[in-house]
Amino acid sequence: MGTAWLEVAIAAANPALAEAALESAGAVAVTLRDARDEPLYEPGVGETPLWRDTEVTGLFPGDTDSREVEAALAAAFPDRPPAARVRLLEDRDWVRAWLDDYRPMRFGEHLWVCPHEAAAPAGEAVVMRLDPGLAFGTGTHPTTALCLEWLDAHPPRHKRVLDYGCGSGILAVAAALLGARSVVAVDIDPQALTATRENAEANAVGARIETGIPSERTDTAVDILIANILAGPLVELAALLAGRVTPGGHLVLSGILEDQADTVRAAYTPWFEFGPGATREGWCRLDAVRRGGDTHA
Repeated sequence: MGTAWLEVAIAAANPALAEAALESAGAVAVTLRDARDEPLYEPGVGETPLWRDTEVTGLFPGDTDSREVEAALAAAFPDRPPAARVRLLEDRDWVRAWLDDYRPMRFGEHLWVCPHEAAAPAGEAVVMRLDPGLAFGTGTHPTTALCLEWLDAHPPRHKRVLDYGCGSGILAVAAALLGARSVVAVDIDPQALTATRENAEANAVGARIETGIPSERTDTAVDILIANILAGPLVELAALLAGRVTPGGHLVLSGILEDQADTVRAAYTPWFEFGPGATREGWCRLDAVRRGGDTHA
């Protein structure tokens, strides 16, 4: 089998900035690993502590020019660009590596994300079965974790939900498992839509999740809109997304670095009242409620 993936790993004092740099350079997945074999003991609910020395690894298509990735890192860290370790991976290598590192994870009080081969947690757990696949998104990234925790704390029972930029479909599937009446999941990447449909079927919620590209599936008003993408697109899409949320409905935005939060919040303030939100590892989630019908997108 030919080489299919390029892995770029760096040790970074600012993991959030390193993640953003790798993603902007085109990484299809970013992981954080312990660089010094430092143990992390059982965290509390909602906690995802990092190690003192964290290695940030980006996975790129095999034809990516590593020099362009290193240039993006140099631009993100102009004072001291981190040294990058670059290697080529075979297809089966990265799949096995992700599965070996992937363990059941809890988000909030009841929601768990587990690989298919893992035993289900005991008790009153809502269990989503999910393995790394065509489109990444297994809950390990802080932005995804923050959205999953919001869903667990605000179960969308009998609600209509829009997952804008669905990726693997993890948020769409979680919403359905937590009782959503219907979920529309949109993405510009056909592989993301394929992964979402497969994950929905694997969790027996396929009948309540519809997929499509944004221009085809964002004309229906919803009770909850979740967009875990990036700050720039969130600002550009503010009027469009605001118009999809019913008065009294909820908006959940993530994929935002902490220093970008004020800009994103300001773009949606004409339509929404914001709550306290949440932050983790340099990333933040913004959540808000749509005002009454006196303001229109």
